Amino acid sequence: MRNRPAYAIESVDHALRLATLLQQEGPLGVSEAARRLGVARSTAHRLLAMLVYRDFAVQDDRRRYVAGPALGRRVPTEPAAALRGLALPHLRALTERVDETSNLTVLVGDHVRFVVTVEAARVLRVGDREGRTLPAHLASGGKAVLATRTDAEVLALYADRHPPVVDTAALLRELRRVRRRGVALNDRGTEPGVTALGRVVRGPRGVPSAAVSLAMPTSRFRRDRVAGWAAELAATAAAVERELAGG
Repeated sequence: MRNRPAYAIESVDHALRLATLLQQEGPLGVSEAARRLGVARSTAHRLLAMLVYRDFAVQDDRRRYVAGPALGRRVPTEPAAALRGLALPHLRALTERVDETSNLTVLVGDHVRFVVTVEAARVLRVGDREGRTLPAHLASGGKAVLATRTDAEVLALYADRHPPVVDTAALLRELRRVRRRGVALNDRGTEPGVTALGRVVRGPRGVPSAAVSLAMPTSRFRRDRVAGWAAELAATAAAVERELAGG
């Protein structure tokens, strides 16, 4: 599992997380950056100043920080940032109940991006994936979202790839299983030793295609517990959907 290094350099990690947030979620003020990192406002200000110095950030006319030229063109994803805020309390509750790491992912093209992670408290756990992307046809959250699409839409997503990146016939069979079960399984498909279950989050028009997932070491995954985990994911997805609906 690709978890946090044992001897992580905290300031580097904070700077990289800030760069990722600017690129993927858009403008940040100093106070918001400090809150997201869990650091003092003065620390966030110094980190942002260094990103500006190295062209990873610039300030806009409102004195907020946005992605700089070193990060390339930013794709605006502000709705995903709002979704993060709505989902976070429910992910925390889910992780507290099952003591496994939970995630919220959104579909971006043929990949999923991890918007937020809530890590389990166990020593052996799946770590923080926030900001990372994975192929949608392999990730549990990606398969959960793809299962809401028609076969024609899925085929169009992977058309004109040379060489092909996915066995579309096998993928369509897998998506039919996801529709029947209501939950998607990723059993070591993206990382050795990691198994995950995903459930789609259906939102109003304009909300990114999203999913909630539970990720755990494969050594703790048990088939006889899938129904219970699936029920927990369904309850969490329903809670997020109620938030999105305004109630």
